[in-house]
Amino acid sequence: MKHSLQLRQSQQLMLTPQLQQAIKLLQLSTLEINQETARLLDENPFLEREDDNTNQTYSGNSSTDIPVTSGSTENGAPAETESRNDNSGEWPEPTFSSSSGSSSPDDEDDGYSEVAAEKPSMREHLLWELNMSQLDPRDKKIVGLLIDALDENAYLSQPLEEIAELLPPELDISLDDLETALVQLQYLDAPGIGARSLSECLALQLRAMPEDMPGRELALAIVTQHLDLLAARDFSKLKKTLRCDDDALRCAQDLIVHLQPKPGSAFEHRAADYVVPDVLVERHGGIWRARLNPEAMPRLRINQVYANILQQRNEKNAQEMAGQLQEARWFIKNLQQRFETILRVSQAIVERQRQFFEHGDIAMRPLVLREIAEQLELHESTISRVTTQKFMLTPRGIYEFKYFFGSGLATEAGGACSSTAIRALIKQLVSEEDAKHPLTDSRMSEILAQQGILVARRTVAKYREGMNILPVNLRKSL
Repeated sequence: MKHSLQLRQSQQLMLTPQLQQAIKLLQLSTLEINQETARLLDENPFLEREDDNTNQTYSGNSSTDIPVTSGSTENGAPAETESRNDNSGEWPEPTFSSSSGSSSPDDEDDGYSEVAAEKPSMREHLLWELNMSQLDPRDKKIVGLLIDALDENAYLSQPLEEIAELLPPELDISLDDLETALVQLQYLDAPGIGARSLSECLALQLRAMPEDMPGRELALAIVTQHLDLLAARDFSKLKKTLRCDDDALRCAQDLIVHLQPKPGSAFEHRAADYVVPDVLVERHGGIWRARLNPEAMPRLRINQVYANILQQRNEKNAQEMAGQLQEARWFIKNLQQRFETILRVSQAIVERQRQFFEHGDIAMRPLVLREIAEQLELHESTISRVTTQKFMLTPRGIYEFKYFFGSGLATEAGGACSSTAIRALIKQLVSEEDAKHPLTDSRMSEILAQQGILVARRTVAKYREGMNILPVNLRKSL
């Protein structure tokens, strides 16, 4: 076999480290950007956060500010950025700013921030109530066993017989002891805790009410014997079975709907979710404009001390430091490009959905990623990255960029109506309907058709379920 050399020409797509970093930063949320910035600040000595008292930022070649100003992107499209005229006083020029404020060293309260008292858990609260009770030590231990068996909703889902079988014989705890302890637990604190079913939970709360409470006895009969009929809104059968009129049944129903079906929810610890908007939408001179939120942009610069030291060194071991300097330059540049792209996309969205800012969800127009991509001469994948986990603050609230995108349904006039607008119309119809004769999905479809919006019954049902609106039989009331 004869050996030979052959020359072949081929093309291969290569992503440079700088481009990979730009793509990564584009799809990160504000929280993730801050985390990535903090990581690089710890790892790269050439990168530092600019002090609030200085205005110098390194752009890669000199110590100047890095504002996100009007300019051109890599594809030549102009950036949709509002530059501020110093005499106008309307639009501040956005810069990479830090959200962390500086405090005076002479502040006596420095380091002593107010901390909210930690709320006790359900188990801790019940054990505290148990220790404050007058029960003997043995009963307290048995009730403590039942407290540990409660689920997150304060229900005792495990049967007492099963709990008795699992207890060691040397404890000498019988089933009667557990039943007695359960009664003591149920009357220990908030009524409803320790119930074994929804019916028992509601009944415990009703029995804790004064005996002369109007509708109490009828409500007890409903929750203990006819809860399924109430859930099905079968008021005719309820009145016939309980031999009561509309007023009595309405009074009992009002008592029941104000009960707590999950007593344990009062002890839930839910951390509040905070969103820092990337863009602020405001109206000036009748025109809606988007601008970057300074609080969402970290203010960074190159450490000039390390940069000057590197320029004076020619040793081979300076190559690693030169790489870190280049990495810091790339990060600042890519961070600037990220916010420029976010601003361009947000301004395009605001221009397309300006009727939403005027009139609300009912005026939302259909919009797909392709429209914004074609307008800005960007790829759809870029628009998808920009609109994911990015938020804008508007006079109507905070919305994710994705909220402004949605498919459309045909109208009789030949146009299209967005799915968001249809949901708003359905919600409006339900809020204005007669509670005694609520609208069916078919009827809502007919009403929308009369307004020129062609929506099938099953589509109405899908949108209704997506908004957690009950079906017609469960929305009916006396």
